[in-house]
Amino acid sequence: MAASSSLKNMVLCLTGVCLVCSAILGGVYVLTQEPIERAEKANLQAALSQVVPDGYEISVEPVYREMDGTRYECYRAQGASESEFATAVKSSVNGFGGQLTVLVGVTGEGKVYAAKVLSHSETPGLGAKCSDAASHFVQQFCGFDPAQKSLKVTKDGGDIDAITASTITSRAYALAVENAVKLMKEDSYE
Repeated sequence: MAASSSLKNMVLCLTGVCLVCSAILGGVYVLTQEPIERAEKANLQAALSQVVPDGYEISVEPVYREMDGTRYECYRAQGASESEFATAVKSSVNGFGGQLTVLVGVTGEGKVYAAKVLSHSETPGLGAKCSDAASHFVQQFCGFDPAQKSLKVTKDGGDIDAITASTITSRAYALAVENAVKLMKEDSYE
């Protein structure tokens, strides 16, 4: 004998299906949370070693700094002598597709050592080129001296060549780098 199609039966059936699906989703979240956190930590450590000079010892614990109401996660890296140091700054800005997070290595002299995209939501094939470490766009930030040049795209009167057809992403990336450099100029680790 089939169950009658009543509002009560439909609500009970739908509630049961929702509870089972919610339990499955919750279980998957609990099972994957720790491996995802480990993978994110490993990716951050790999990125840190790429944005500070070779041979520098990078602090494991981040230091948090605030500038203009924004909180930045910073990692200090120490060279062979006390005068040799760099700082890796996690800088996030809004790009064309959403949040763009860049890890920027700034030397003690205030120069950009290197920058690496940690996460983005930019358009594949266009703005996503900002995450290609071998591209001309990314390479022009390596060794960039903001005391000599402007961290703005050429379209805005600066010295950064934008990614073709991705001016908004290029501006966002340059702003993320500029914010990291500005933070290190204003902040001392004494």
